[in-house]
Amino acid sequence: MSFTTGGLFHRESVNLTALYLDLGDWDSVRNKVIEKNLLQARTQNTLKRVCSEVLSRLKLLGLGELEFLNQGSHQEQAHLLWLAVCRRYRFIADFAVEVLRERFLSLKTDITHEDFDTFFNRKSEWHLELEQISPATRRKLRQVLFRMLREAELLTAGNMIHAAMPTPGLLELIYQGARKDVLCFPIVEFDTKELT
Repeated sequence: MSFTTGGLFHRESVNLTALYLDLGDWDSVRNKVIEKNLLQARTQNTLKRVCSEVLSRLKLLGLGELEFLNQGSHQEQAHLLWLAVCRRYRFIADFAVEVLRERFLSLKTDITHEDFDTFFNRKSEWHLELEQISPATRRKLRQVLFRMLREAELLTAGNMIHAAMPTPGLLELIYQGARKDVLCFPIVEFDTKELT
């Protein structure tokens, strides 16, 4: 539940990916980012926190995915970064599959705060540690999750679900990894067969 640090970190992720592809080592990337304040953070603590968060997500992408992220379109990058977030945070992946995708498939075109709250309450029945989260933190988690969905172009400003339209190249890349990762997107399964 540590994803309150920020949103999708699109620009930062693309910049750190390019640096990794150049240096070939995550520790070297981290050191250079902190040494030169490449994320242009105001404080050292913020710099370290954001760098750590971005790297924790990028490390979950394979080399082919990182190369694709480095060269892809803005939307392809956003979708790959959403995938990295889902791999990093089980809670978000479950939300993507159980709420975002299910609502999309059942032709419910929006996601409300109540949908998040219902999902959170359902998860807290199985994960008692969620009951320890304060209402303020819970609101922050919801706010950041909705912001990530918007930044990934999966949710409009009015919280309407925007169908994912992954390119054939991106779908092929996802299928090379874990085929189930496609479930993190609001997409109909037959659409993926047509695209590949």
